[in-house]
Amino acid sequence: MTAQEQFRQWVQDSGSIVFFGGAGVSTESGIPDFRSVDGLYHQKYDDPPEIILSHTYFTRHTEEFYRFYREKMLCLDAEPNAAHLKLAQWERAGRLAAVVTQNIDGLHQMAGSKTVYELHGSVHRNYCTQCGAFYGADFILQSGGVPRCPVCGGLVKPDVVLYEEGLDQDTVEGAVRAIAQADMLIVGGTSLVVYPAAGLIRYYRGSKLALINRDPTPYDGEADLVIHDSIGKVLGGMEA
Repeated sequence: MTAQEQFRQWVQDSGSIVFFGGAGVSTESGIPDFRSVDGLYHQKYDDPPEIILSHTYFTRHTEEFYRFYREKMLCLDAEPNAAHLKLAQWERAGRLAAVVTQNIDGLHQMAGSKTVYELHGSVHRNYCTQCGAFYGADFILQSGGVPRCPVCGGLVKPDVVLYEEGLDQDTVEGAVRAIAQADMLIVGGTSLVVYPAAGLIRYYRGSKLALINRDPTPYDGEADLVIHDSIGKVLGGMEA
């Protein structure tokens, strides 16, 4: 039995699948990742992206932060790909219990997924740091310079986890609970080098850990099944 056939069999035999995904799920929708050869970390800016996307930089150089954020992080024309759509289909069929994602683009919800734990937040949620009013991504995109709340004039901040910031505890607890209760865990499109998010897969207690990624990861030796291929190709090619 090939790895692909084994994977299909596991999916058919499972009733509580959890999918844990990273940037590779979104690159197939045209959203650039950070660490690949063509990713943001390899592009030239006055400051490296990991500095620009830090809490300190946001505080000290807010206008420069938003210039980069609007240009590189708001990919609002992107659409769900075969992987997003298949996962939403499995959820509707009662086969998939939850999606845990490191991505901030909202494509899982756009595809129809309902139970999504966004570890790093979402570009579609933005809030006033003074009065708490919420705004969509279009508000940030269309505002010039530093976005200010029309209600009170306070600074509007994206609800995304910047470097130096901690993950939302409720989101982490929900993700851990879902992973711990899963009968199958599919890890796809992630290099598994970003912590603490990558460490969450250690909460999986089952024997059907499938790792799908184009390139090898530090966890390949611990997975029950490894497929080095496009996550969209693997999931999109399934009938189940």
